[in-house]
Amino acid sequence: METEICAEGSDRAVQLLADGEPVALPTETVYGLAADATRPEAVLKIFEAKERPFFDPLIVHLPDISWLDRITRDRSPLVQKLTGAFWPGPLTLVLPRREIVPDVVTSGLETVAVRMSAHPVFQEICARFCKPLAAPSANRFGRISPTTAQHVMAELGGRIPLIVDGGPTEIGVESTIVSIDGDRIRILRSGPVTAEQLSEFGGVVYEKRGDAPSAPGQLQSHYAPRTPMQLFKHAHEFVPVGNRRFGLLAWGHSLTVHPFAAVETLSPTQNLREAATRLFAAMRRLDEAGLDLIVAEEVPETGLGIAIMDRLRKASANG
Repeated sequence: METEICAEGSDRAVQLLADGEPVALPTETVYGLAADATRPEAVLKIFEAKERPFFDPLIVHLPDISWLDRITRDRSPLVQKLTGAFWPGPLTLVLPRREIVPDVVTSGLETVAVRMSAHPVFQEICARFCKPLAAPSANRFGRISPTTAQHVMAELGGRIPLIVDGGPTEIGVESTIVSIDGDRIRILRSGPVTAEQLSEFGGVVYEKRGDAPSAPGQLQSHYAPRTPMQLFKHAHEFVPVGNRRFGLLAWGHSLTVHPFAAVETLSPTQNLREAATRLFAAMRRLDEAGLDLIVAEEVPETGLGIAIMDRLRKASANG
């Protein structure tokens, strides 16, 4: 299959989606691989292209707020407050589902993860398609999430028909995922909407990990480069062994060169929002640098730093 990249691909994208094909689209977080969420045969093509296991559920993106009642059963006051405050935007809600949602989307769970993207290209295509789109990140399963159309091509070229190029993504890490537990907000995956922001609407707790994922992005090893990666508080704690090529994913400005053959800096001024935007692209460049090991420095675990550290821990889980 030949994969096309197109900056003005709305008409082609809508037609392909109507034909049951998957299409890569930009969101404000990362690029997503979208297909008709109501057609199991279309959703299966997402799993095939990504080589994604069927036990990992997908996020469903809604064309407008009216679809929330059509695919979920929960319109509690807290859900209304959260959607009013953060939609469209990078907040995903896990809610009881209706029968219209196929089992393959939810991995057989009785809940479905839903959000509305704030990206104008995604919004336009989803609105014109007039149906919800299942859209996990547009990369092969477990690999580094894509933040440009070129990243998607490197991951899925030859596997999907179209990538709509909306430029680099604005946020750079995947959406925050929450469920509602009475008057409490349970964070299932950290992301751009922080615990501090959510706490204005109710008590906030973090999900305890079980054996099977209850939402996307919960597996221990995820967002991973092919090159092994290890996490350190500071780069100077790393002790090189053997005659190997090492790379450094630095938190802030670093004068450290030896023993690193390549250095990527998340934010010279140690700005967490800038670090989130650069994270996956920097990891990808190091992964392509012919290294034997990537050394990653920790970032402060506050605000958006919680989401960044979540990705770094998962990326280095098998390092």
